[in-house]
Amino acid sequence: MIDSFGNKIAKDIWDKNSSKSLPKELWLRAKALLTIMHSSDCLNNLKIKGQPPNIRLHKLKGNKKQYWSLTVNLPWCITFQFKQTKFINVKIENYHKG
Repeated sequence: MIDSFGNKIAKDIWDKNSSKSLPKELWLRAKALLTIMHSSDCLNNLKIKGQPPNIRLHKLKGNKKQYWSLTVNLPWCITFQFKQTKFINVKIENYHKG
């Protein structure tokens, strides 16, 4: 279950199905992935339910080592922390840009 959002892009996609920052062609996939997250209570469910082509679920490193990432469409990802069956601080971002 999604417990909290960490940025406006993710919150707008969840609430309004649109975002000024995320390219329009990614809105539907981003909402689908957020919906899968909201209906899941473990990371393994993302691998099973999140099979829209290759979500690339992986743990991040460095200063984001407490976060996980799954791919909307590179370079856009959904990043989040996972604690006690909840997805927290959920963001849609391009964390690769410098």
